[in-house]
Amino acid sequence: MRLALAQIDAVVGDLEGNEALIREQIALARAAGAALVLFPELAITGYPPEDLLLKERFLADARAALERIASDSDGIVAIVGFPERADDVYNAAAILTGGELRGVYRKNRLPNYGVFDEHRYFQSGTRGALIDVDGVSVGITVCEDIWVPGPPASDEALAGASLIVNISASPFQAGKGLAREQMIAQRAKDAVAPIAFCALVGGQDELVFDGHSFVADHTGAVIARAGQFTPELLICDVDTAAASAARLSDPRNRTGAAEARNRVDLLGSFQTAAQFSPPAPGGAASAVSALLEPLEEVWGALVLGTSDYVAKNGFEHVVLGLSGGIDSALVACVAVDALGADRVTCVTMPSSFTSQGTYGDAQALAGNLGVDLLELPIGDLLAKYEDVLSAVFAGREPDVTEENLQARIRGNYLMALSNKFGWLVLTTGNKSEMSVGYSTLYGDSAGGFAVIKDVPKTLVYELCALRNSRADAPIPASVITRPPSAELRPGQQDADSLPPYDVLDPILEAYVEQDLGAAQIVARGFEAATVERIIRLVDRAEYKRRQQPPGIKITSKAFGRDRRLPITSRYRDRS
Repeated sequence: MRLALAQIDAVVGDLEGNEALIREQIALARAAGAALVLFPELAITGYPPEDLLLKERFLADARAALERIASDSDGIVAIVGFPERADDVYNAAAILTGGELRGVYRKNRLPNYGVFDEHRYFQSGTRGALIDVDGVSVGITVCEDIWVPGPPASDEALAGASLIVNISASPFQAGKGLAREQMIAQRAKDAVAPIAFCALVGGQDELVFDGHSFVADHTGAVIARAGQFTPELLICDVDTAAASAARLSDPRNRTGAAEARNRVDLLGSFQTAAQFSPPAPGGAASAVSALLEPLEEVWGALVLGTSDYVAKNGFEHVVLGLSGGIDSALVACVAVDALGADRVTCVTMPSSFTSQGTYGDAQALAGNLGVDLLELPIGDLLAKYEDVLSAVFAGREPDVTEENLQARIRGNYLMALSNKFGWLVLTTGNKSEMSVGYSTLYGDSAGGFAVIKDVPKTLVYELCALRNSRADAPIPASVITRPPSAELRPGQQDADSLPPYDVLDPILEAYVEQDLGAAQIVARGFEAATVERIIRLVDRAEYKRRQQPPGIKITSKAFGRDRRLPITSRYRDRS
């Protein structure tokens, strides 16, 4: 059988746009000779539609779009993800062929962990389902259905499926793509059936979907793979007869097979107009794109997440403060890769504490990237603030208050540019700083999109080195080698306030992402006083993080929709 996996970038709520894209891909799949074309989970609405699913009109409009798409399904079978409004709402896969909606499969397993909240919106299905396409028995699953061993996929395989398909919207995090591929390959071996995994691609608020659609044969070997972070129509020829033949020599599942037939629904038998022609001897039946290296994956996620957030929210241009430090250098490089230099403006906002090194590096980086650089000094304005506040502050020594004033003046400058020109402000704070509250509320945290919000500081350095490994190498070497500093007081360095980042980041990973307690972290060899101090800083900064702009998730637990803790809490974890 020839399959087509439509790895599309669906936009949440853009029912008309998604409909047009799905129709286009059906036509291309039919022209390529495919009998079956797959689309991602909730392809009609985009994923995740969140509380749009509570609107009856939205659900009705999604169904109407599905019915119109069905009219283009002559000669091919299309499996399309959509929200089905019946006695309740279901995360469903529609079977379209012959110009009609011919059946519906309802997702059995609803995830409700991490970024997922599907129990809020959906009722679960209870059974597996098969369709017959040109004599091939095909089992249908949706995303989480395949992540857990057992039904519905195992029931479908036992009931005779010689191909299992999984339509998915599985968000990216570093390392997940390969783990997902290995897991599904194992499911294919267990089921003795090829599995076709069709994934969503694109950015949606904090989430990035990496694509990485693929097909594993019944031995677990990957025989086709789409590219990562890019839309693609992947065509794959699958030898379904090989799986059936392999089962004949293994009688262990025969008893279970008889029982499984009563646990799955047969949604129909369909003939297509596909004319299958096996590839010539030695010819490639399917494309197998190479996997990106781990750092390249993260870079791809940041670039796609930024470009899609900007485009899908109607912005033409972005602006960011360029300090000459490593964080803003990374954000500037990501923005240029995502949008092009002509759509990025950087602003340097020097004060009396700005060193010649960072000032010169900001200018050099902007020149290397080819972006416009505005200079808006803050010294005079800071003096006016201090003058106005002098009577109120009489008798008190300068402290963090005056430092935060500088950050807030800079934030005001950037937001003024945003208001005047309609530019989106990109913030430049990293995950390490956000974790411990090392930022200024309404200052450097003010903006519309936090590109590296989920990128720890040690990873910031690695990503900058990666970007500099390319021929243009835009980041001055001194940006990477200079000790990090906010430059808000004379001689200030991050190390004055925080442990070294190679100590801080592992503690944060253990506490924030792995939910380990203080004693467990100390047992890993960290100093107890340091661990307790970092935990205290993380807990105290929750109110700041709630007021941060959305940013791209790349770790196992990002702040925001992923890690959710109360602001008001008296619980303290001590070693």
